[in-house]
Amino acid sequence: MLHLILSIALATAPPAPMVHLPAGSYQPLFGASGNATVAVASFWLDREPVTQGDFLAFVGVTPSWRRSAVGPLFADARYLSSWNADLDVGTAIDRRRPVTDVSWFAATAFCEARGKRLPTLDEWEYAAAASETRADAARDTGFMRRLLTLYAKRPANGVLPTVGTGFQNFYGVRDLHGLAWEWTADVNEAIGPAGTSRAPSAARAPGHMASCASAAIGAADPANYPAFMRYSFRSALTSRSTIRTLGFRCAAGAAGQ
Repeated sequence: MLHLILSIALATAPPAPMVHLPAGSYQPLFGASGNATVAVASFWLDREPVTQGDFLAFVGVTPSWRRSAVGPLFADARYLSSWNADLDVGTAIDRRRPVTDVSWFAATAFCEARGKRLPTLDEWEYAAAASETRADAARDTGFMRRLLTLYAKRPANGVLPTVGTGFQNFYGVRDLHGLAWEWTADVNEAIGPAGTSRAPSAARAPGHMASCASAAIGAADPANYPAFMRYSFRSALTSRSTIRTLGFRCAAGAAGQ
């Protein structure tokens, strides 16, 4: 009975606020045509990452995605391993931390249940190029150094800060950097699940090369080391991967259709 009451209450949680990003373009780390930019259609993106409280509401009404129910085809053994139990994430503060230890499959299911989707890699990188004052700060050396500092931080005892503690960028999106890595619909350019990633190519999708120094060969901007770090991290993921520092946020709109 307690679980039923909890599920009903959590199911009524208000939807996460979203931010509208206008159509534009950005320069991917590895472009198919040298330094060509990639067009990104307008879309909506969650203002903040999905929290543990948000995900608790989801599993409260979707038992198949609870820790005890998810099979090995859809998540590895670390799925939601920081939770105390299927419906126990800890304290009220813990509910405000970003949900992590979730697979691509789980993140996709959550977003679909909210009538949304995961952002494409291009959408995520387009949003992530913005600083507080500039829509595209990818060539701002000060901003790049700041991102490296944020990426180098290690959470105390593996516990991430609460969402909303990072900076808000030009578009109004928070916590894209320095809180948790985030899933994209593509997973990564080289090994994404069928139907979600583009066909890999040596120019556009270096895969394992992104994790070594040779990745700089052919890169549109070899000085954008934060982008190398993101590509390197993604290259090690599979759709089943669950990592204590990997979460997600949802998107909506026409991009990716």
